Amino acid sequence: MVKMSTQHQIMDSSLSLGRLEIKSGAGSQEHGLSGPINEKDVQVGLKTHLNGCVPLSHQVAGHKYGRDKAGMLQHPDGTVLKQLQPPPRGQREMQFYRKVYAEDSDDLLLLDLQHYLPKYYGTWSSPEAPTVLYLKLEDVTCKFNKPCIMDVKIGQRSYDPFASKEKKEQQIQKYPLMEEIGFLVQGMRIYQVTSDRYDTHDQYYGRRLGKDTIKDGVAKFFRNGKILRKDAVASSIQKVQKILQWFEGQSQLHFYASSLLFVYEGAPQLDGGGLVGNATLPAVAALKEGIPECNNNIGEVGSRENGHVAAALDQGLSNMYVLHQRGCGRDHRVDVCLPWTCAGQAPPEQPNGNSTRPDADGGRLECDSAKSCGEVEVRMIDFAHVFPSTTRDDGYIFGLKNLLSTLQQILNE
Repeated sequence: MVKMSTQHQIMDSSLSLGRLEIKSGAGSQEHGLSGPINEKDVQVGLKTHLNGCVPLSHQVAGHKYGRDKAGMLQHPDGTVLKQLQPPPRGQREMQFYRKVYAEDSDDLLLLDLQHYLPKYYGTWSSPEAPTVLYLKLEDVTCKFNKPCIMDVKIGQRSYDPFASKEKKEQQIQKYPLMEEIGFLVQGMRIYQVTSDRYDTHDQYYGRRLGKDTIKDGVAKFFRNGKILRKDAVASSIQKVQKILQWFEGQSQLHFYASSLLFVYEGAPQLDGGGLVGNATLPAVAALKEGIPECNNNIGEVGSRENGHVAAALDQGLSNMYVLHQRGCGRDHRVDVCLPWTCAGQAPPEQPNGNSTRPDADGGRLECDSAKSCGEVEVRMIDFAHVFPSTTRDDGYIFGLKNLLSTLQQILNE
C-alpha cells in the first residue's frame, strides 16, 4: 500500500465533473463578480492561453469558466480539465486522485474505488501559464448523444470537521434539511424528446425541495416530456447500491461535500434498424421486487416493422429506450472512453508533467460506445473535503440510503 505523509492525507475539492453550463435565454446576460461577461474576450483568452481548450458545455453546478476564478474546461482530446482550487483544497483533491490511482498501490479498497470515480490522467497546464494546474479527468458524458445530467451532493454535512464557525453556518443556511434528508440536488439538465431541448435546473431548485417534495424533485430528472424513464431509474439504483456496498465495507475515509454525478442517454435509441422496446424491463421488474438484475434481453421492433414507428411513438416513447447495449456482461461498470486505457497502456508524460494522449493523427479522441455496458453512469465526484478516518462514514451512508429510498419510490410509481 502507498504510504502518504500527514500533509497528503488531507483531501479537498468543490467543483463537479461533467456539470451543465446553464445558458440564459436569448438576449439575456450572465453576470460575474464584476458585471456582464464579454464572451468574445473569454474566447480570445482561451485561444491565447489554453491551447484550444474551451469551457465545459455540460456543467450543471459549480464554478463556470469566465465567470468565476476557476472553472471546468474541455481539452481538445476529449478529457475534462478541472482547475486546482486555492490551497489547501486543490492540493488535497490532487493527492486524493494520486493515491487512488497510484500505479504501485496494493490497497484493494482503493483499487475498487476506482470503479466509481472518473478516471484520472494526471495534471495539465498550458505552456503560457505553467503554474496554473488542472486535473485531467475522464469525461463521463462522452459516450452519450443527449446526456441527461444530475449532480447530487451526498451526506448529512456539507462542511468538513475543520470548517470555521462561519463556514458551518453558511453551509447549514444553504440547506437546513441536509442533516435530515442526507442529500441535495445541486443541478440537473434533462433532454425533452417532444421539444428537442434541455430543461435545466440550478442549485436553487434543489434548495427549495423539502421532505414532501424531494421525491418529485428528483423524479423530474427522469421525466423526458413524454414518460418517466424507469429504465434509467432502475439502472441508477443498481449503481448507487454498488457505491453503498463500498462505503459499508470501508472505514479509511470520510467524504464531505462530495457528489454523485448521474448521466443517462436522453436520445431515443435505435437497434437493428428498428425501435428498441422496454415494455417489459427485467431490471425494472426485478428492482421492484428488491432483486437487482442486469437487463440484456430488451425486446425490439425489427426493420420490417418500421412502418409502425409513428404509431409506436404515439403509444409511448418508452419503446425507444434500452438499458444496455447488446452483448453486455453483468458488470455495470463502464470502461473509460479513451482508447489508450482500454488497451491497458499508460500514456506518455511530457517533461512538465502533462500527460499526452493524442490519437493516431494527434487529434481529438472519440468515445467508443461499443465498449460501454449501459446507458447510465453514476460516478463519485468532488473530493475537496475527504479526510482519513478509522470509522465508517455514517453521514455519507445515511445520504446514500435515503437517496436509494427516494429512487425506489420513484420506480414504484
